Amino acid sequence: MATTRVTQNMLNTQFMRNLNTNLNRVQKLQDQLSSGRRINKPSDDPVGISLSLRYRSELERNKQYQRNVDSALSWLSYIDEILGQAGNVLQRARELAVQGANGTNPKEALETIAMEIDQLTGQLLNIANSQFNGKYVFNGQKTDLKPYDETNPGQSVPDDGEVLFEIGIGVRIAVNAKAKDIFGAPNTQENIFIALKNLSESLRNGDYAGVSRLIGTLDARIDGFLAARADIGAKVNRVELAEERLKDISLNLTRLQSKTEDADLADVITKLKMDENVYQASLAAGSRLLMRTLVDFLH
Repeated sequence: MATTRVTQNMLNTQFMRNLNTNLNRVQKLQDQLSSGRRINKPSDDPVGISLSLRYRSELERNKQYQRNVDSALSWLSYIDEILGQAGNVLQRARELAVQGANGTNPKEALETIAMEIDQLTGQLLNIANSQFNGKYVFNGQKTDLKPYDETNPGQSVPDDGEVLFEIGIGVRIAVNAKAKDIFGAPNTQENIFIALKNLSESLRNGDYAGVSRLIGTLDARIDGFLAARADIGAKVNRVELAEERLKDISLNLTRLQSKTEDADLADVITKLKMDENVYQASLAAGSRLLMRTLVDFLH
């Protein structure tokens, strides 16, 4: 049976291989300890790095949804605020219309009421052309264009499109309110700007019956404002629920990512101490092995 002759060079080569293996283990554990991460490069855990990349991708997507939710809530809150202002304007116009419908008012009083109605019309027009972050909120998807013309607002035709925000996977919500539902369809008697213009003219002409009829139109538009605010409130509730859900998803994904990536520091320190001792023992053994020379054998 043939025997293999073990040479000094073979011993040295095997020693260096084992020493490098021990040193690599120490270095890997030191990297984990200094970074706090179990995975510092793909080769550390190919399956783990795949899961980690997926969690990171889902977290980034979730963060984008959260930014969309913040923007949606800002839009909705702003629209609710200006609808409240518009409702106050209409309520004041109704009070003036009721006052003007009283047949005992002299012409001078009717003229004064008509002048205030004109001022309220201008205020309502400013509200209808409100902007949020440089975008007109009552012109559908054409947010760069003013929805109502100052000269003839009753004939203006605002865009009817929806401004959509994606607040979840396949979940989109419209954050704008349609102008025709609030201010009335253009070129019709139900249009608030046409109604206010007719109210002003009726007051100046002393047409008490016409003023009385227009009170019903104002009531219908006030109801439209209340319905729009109720719809906005419902959307706010829905978006806030989506916000809470996104926070929960983000927390769960962060936990999974941490479980996959983060190192157990207590375990790492224990293993590092053991591997450092092994490495030091290897160095001690190697110092005796590599010192062998021909003179040592002659002795």
